[in-house]
Amino acid sequence: MITLRLAGERGHFYHGWLNTFHTFSFADYYDPKHVHFRALRVINEDVIDPGRGFGMHPHENMEIITYILNGELEHRDSLGTGEIIRPGDGQRMSAGAGIVHSEFNPSPTEPVHLLQIWILPDKDKQNVDPSYEQKPFPDEEKRGRWRLIASPTGEQGSVKINSDARLMVSKLLPGESLPITLDEGRHGWLQMARGKATLNGTALRQGDGAGISKETALTLSVTEEAEVLLFDLA
Repeated sequence: MITLRLAGERGHFYHGWLNTFHTFSFADYYDPKHVHFRALRVINEDVIDPGRGFGMHPHENMEIITYILNGELEHRDSLGTGEIIRPGDGQRMSAGAGIVHSEFNPSPTEPVHLLQIWILPDKDKQNVDPSYEQKPFPDEEKRGRWRLIASPTGEQGSVKINSDARLMVSKLLPGESLPITLDEGRHGWLQMARGKATLNGTALRQGDGAGISKETALTLSVTEEAEVLLFDLA
């Protein structure tokens, strides 16, 4: 079963410096039909103006992944971390029992376009120490294939998250196809970061999402150069 979440149906807010689209319920946006999908709690598509961002604010009990599409984002947190997140990087912050962080666009001229992803952890927050991890994943590792960038085991050099979930990314050219294989009882979420494709013949474009359940073998076929995120979920 494939359940579509179309880009135009997402929650949308424009705050002057932030243009944001919410796939699932978030902050002042609430849709009882779209609160989460399995452990996938948030997919926000954000465009942040130059020199603007989110000041220091707290999180707890969440695995947070920031995936940059264009531009750069500066991350700072109460652990003393200070990093610049760039397109294609695998980055995660485990909030655990509590962490405070900020995210700013350091460019004076260019916006930053990103996906902010929250995944519910398997462990109680008191059993997870707050932590941060970031690794580069070059484009050539994603072209024409799925590249694992986040997993519960850190396998294949991925960043490690405290959840039974895996995040894979691919970059595809028009005419290319990729299989999607899920083990029996697993679920998937496909997010079109950019481009156009079909999933078992169902058309998808930038911003669209598709929940996948009771399916073990599908085919993603690209019709316009695409960057795609695939979540494998319990």
